[in-house]
Amino acid sequence: MSGHSKWATIKRKKGALDAKRGKIFTRLIKELTIAARQGGGDPSGNPRLRLAIDNAKSANMPADNIERAIKKATGELEGVNYVELMYEGYGPGGVAVLVEVATDNKNRTVAEVRHIFSKNGSAMGEAGSVAWMFDRKGVISMPAQGKTEDELLEVILDAGADDLTSEEGYFEIKTSMESFELVRKTILEKGLTIENASLQWVAKNLVPVTGEDAEKVDKLIESIEDNDDVQNVFTNADFVD
Repeated sequence: MSGHSKWATIKRKKGALDAKRGKIFTRLIKELTIAARQGGGDPSGNPRLRLAIDNAKSANMPADNIERAIKKATGELEGVNYVELMYEGYGPGGVAVLVEVATDNKNRTVAEVRHIFSKNGSAMGEAGSVAWMFDRKGVISMPAQGKTEDELLEVILDAGADDLTSEEGYFEIKTSMESFELVRKTILEKGLTIENASLQWVAKNLVPVTGEDAEKVDKLIESIEDNDDVQNVFTNADFVD
């Protein structure tokens, strides 16, 4: 159970940068709102909401913000109705890109995302054009907290984890969708801290990108992530030194 993806490291660095920009709260609030609207405002009976609350707390979101987002979703307060969509496309070097959005205006968002692809020498594709290159997986990111790979494996294997990667003082754990909640719960029960846990699109095979292509892909991803309606961006790019 080993592997290496520099994209994981880049995503963490981008996540930290987004937090400084204040955008991470906007994305978390949208996820809280969607989760509560779909499954109700009680986290004990709504796993997606429970996960969203945990991620919001990990990002140090104030409890009042969390409660307000849930109340807007359940109708106790006036709120916005978001629609979840996914766009697909090709980036520099032929890499595949998936873009998850949450928007209150589909026409605006698709036009903006298409423009970003075009501006960066890339192109949006039809639904299904690149999604087949990815699997839906649970992904859990956590600081090492003094644990070795072998020690963490003892915690997560029986719970159904599929893969464990270590990089720069972090662990990244991948699970099937079915095992995701159990693995997450098992880690928390051991008193360990999870930085982020989410369902993601994980590339079946990575495409190496170097030099100018790597810079262009990085710029494309950053430009897409800067859009206010974008929740997540996934790619099969493997940034090689």
